[in-house]
Amino acid sequence: MAEHLFHLKAHWPGLRNDVGDIESGQLKTKVSIPPEMDGPGIGTNPDEMLLGAAATCYIITLAAMMERSKLEKVDLTMESVGVVDVTKGIITYKKIIHRPVIVLKKDATDEDSELALKLAQKAETSCMISRALKGNVEIELEAAILKN
Repeated sequence: MAEHLFHLKAHWPGLRNDVGDIESGQLKTKVSIPPEMDGPGIGTNPDEMLLGAAATCYIITLAAMMERSKLEKVDLTMESVGVVDVTKGIITYKKIIHRPVIVLKKDATDEDSELALKLAQKAETSCMISRALKGNVEIELEAAILKN
């Protein structure tokens, strides 16, 4: 069994509405509470970082699966949305919606389109971040397969 260790250093100099710093590998940024939650909105925040982790894990997993399946693409883009619920002062990361757009070659077959959709769905259950969130945060997929 191989284990990979990832390290993060954090510094938080003040109280709730201050600004901190995090550093992990190539990531170095300011962090604070977002303005939607009455914070200063400087740098990134945990909500964006969780969304970023889920989105990047998903799109990289999908690209790798397409490569292994030898499914050629023209482009792969995605928008993701994180839904955070605040009810009676309790903050809950409720749902992440991934909207990948897979653009296949214009001569792609119907079987290629079906495979692209199948891989888009399978990537969501294969991504390690999605697996880590399972049972806590709903993951929704709205995939589009286009031909160019």
